[in-house]
Amino acid sequence: MKLIPTLAATLLVAALAAPASAQKLKLTAGSLSALKGQTEINTEFTYDDLKVGKFDNEDDYIRKKTEEYNAKEAGRGDTWAKAWKDDREARYEPKFAELFNEYSGLKAVHNKSAKYTLIFKTKFIEPGFNVGVWRKNASMDGEVWIVETANPDQPIAKISVDKAQGRVFGGYDFDTGVRISEAYADAGKALGKYVKSNMD
Repeated sequence: MKLIPTLAATLLVAALAAPASAQKLKLTAGSLSALKGQTEINTEFTYDDLKVGKFDNEDDYIRKKTEEYNAKEAGRGDTWAKAWKDDREARYEPKFAELFNEYSGLKAVHNKSAKYTLIFKTKFIEPGFNVGVWRKNASMDGEVWIVETANPDQPIAKISVDKAQGRVFGGYDFDTGVRISEAYADAGKALGKYVKSNMD
């Protein structure tokens, strides 16, 4: 009989660790056919009007978390706030590019001479949490614009990215930046596959 509570606890942990729902991609405008024959694509990221968790404004989220961490340990919140912004270039964007490159047949580069540019517009981030037994996966929503590099305000295609999931196998993702970077990896992989299968 002692096995029953243990099994119940194991199943509960497994259920909490599982993604709430699968990522969804949808072409909302245009076509990817122009990318056929291309070998690389310039890649940019924007975070305008970003919502985080229950906060409609990223600045409010940063302010609240900074205050909470500083109250626990002087300077900890300021360190966290800097890392929150630095993780974009240091973690999220490289993870996206790594998986996109692997699955798309294109190479994501920072090169304005590339004919086309992929602009990833992050709209929402759920940071999630991991406190051992209890956890919530990170997730991310965004919109991808494919544009001619010389004409970035006129997208030739738009793709919505909903519920890209961020977690590490085994559950060792106690750091917020690790969880969120995995959401970008998930988006990069899915988008890479989508682009490769839809640019013909």
